[in-house]
Amino acid sequence: LGERLCRLAAADEGRGRAYSASDKYRRAAIFFLHAERMQAHGYAPRKAAYKRFLDCFGKYIELGGVNCRRVEVPYKDTSLPALFVSGLAAGQSKAPCMVHFDGLDGSKEMIFMQGIPDALARRGVSTLVVDNPGVGESLRLRELTNFPEAEVPAKAAVDYLETIAEVDAERIGMIANSLGGYHAPRAAAFEKRFKCCVAWGVIYDWGETQRGRHENANSSLPVPHYWEHVGWVFGKSSVEEILEVSAKITLKGVLQHVECPILFVHGENDRQISIKQAEQCIAECTASPKAELYVHTLADGGAEHCGVDNLPLTREVMTDWIAETLGGQTAPHR
Repeated sequence: LGERLCRLAAADEGRGRAYSASDKYRRAAIFFLHAERMQAHGYAPRKAAYKRFLDCFGKYIELGGVNCRRVEVPYKDTSLPALFVSGLAAGQSKAPCMVHFDGLDGSKEMIFMQGIPDALARRGVSTLVVDNPGVGESLRLRELTNFPEAEVPAKAAVDYLETIAEVDAERIGMIANSLGGYHAPRAAAFEKRFKCCVAWGVIYDWGETQRGRHENANSSLPVPHYWEHVGWVFGKSSVEEILEVSAKITLKGVLQHVECPILFVHGENDRQISIKQAEQCIAECTASPKAELYVHTLADGGAEHCGVDNLPLTREVMTDWIAETLGGQTAPHR
C-alpha cells in the first residue's frame, strides 16, 4: 500500500500537483511506519521500511509546504533528530516552545501527525519534537538507547532552543507521552529551565508495571515482541536486565523537586498503567505552584492509554493548558 501511494504521488509530482502528492506521501509514510513497527527488531527489511517512511514523510513536508522543519539537536558526541514546528504569529519576534519526547515505541513523526504541534502552533506555541534516546530514528539508525536520567537529553534540547532566535528561552516547557509520562516529570524535576510540564499518560513506578507484566502471562502488552523490543530500547539482553533498569524508572523521591506548573493527563480505563499511579504523582508534587490531574472518563471518551480512543479530547486539554500556562492563546485575537 505504501509503494502504491508512492507511485501515485510521483505521478502527481510529474503533473505539478504538489499538494496531492504531499497528501499521498503522508499516507504512504503511515503505511511504512506501521509495517515497520509490527516486526521484530532483528528482521532485516525493517530498517529499509523505516528509511522509506522517513523519505515519504520528508516529501510530505516539502511538497505540501507544511509548517515543520527537520533539525538536529547536539547531544554528547552526536545529535538527536528532531522536528521544529513554529508557533510564531505575524508581528511577533519570539514564541514559547514545548520540548516533546516520545514513549516506549514511537517517533517524532507520529507525534507530528497526531496533531499536537499544529494545535500548539495555532495557540501561539512552538514545538520541538525530539526522537529521544530509545525511540524512532535515534534508536533505529543511531543506536542510542534509553535510560532513566531523562534530564540529560532534555537539557540538550533546551540548550539547542536557546540558540533559536524565535524561541522565548524564558518560556520553554516539556511534554511526553506513555513512557514519557515518567520522562517529562523527571526532566522537569532536574532541568530547572522548564517553565511547565505535561505528563501525557502518567507513570509513577514503571518497575512495578514491568514486574506485573512479567509475572502475568495474560497482561496487556503495548507492542508485539514486547520483551525483545524493550531490551532493544534499553540496550539489554535479558528480561532480568530489563527488570533491573525498570526498577530505576520511578518518580518516587523525584516529584518533590518539580517546581514548575505540571499537568498529569490520564484515562479512567487505561489498561497499561493504573490510574492509581496518576493519583500518587499528584499527591507528591508538593513544590509545584500548579499541579493538576485531568482524568478522561469513559463517559466523555479518551479514557484509554494516552487517550487513543478519542485523541482530539486529550489534545485539546493539553494544548489549552499549555497555552494558558506559557502565555499563548486559546481563542483568536480580535
